[in-house]
Amino acid sequence: MLSSVLNSPTAIRVNIQIIRVFTKIREMLTDNLNLRLEIEGIKKKLADQTKNIELVFSYLDELIERKENPKPRNKIGYKK
Repeated sequence: MLSSVLNSPTAIRVNIQIIRVFTKIREMLTDNLNLRLEIEGIKKKLADQTKNIELVFSYLDELIERKENPKPRNKIGYKK
């Protein structure tokens, strides 16, 4: 704050550098926030895909069980 009150060339340069540093920090934080949001989106997609894969495997298990234990079929046609 003192650099913005003083009116010397050094104080002006320091004030400009301080503003540049804070601008860079703000840019880095927003970039970091965007990366975090993208990573969270990817994690959510992966979690959804994991649930879908588990569902597919459970359906496959049911199909295998049905194939191993088929129900007896009623015969059609002429009976003796």
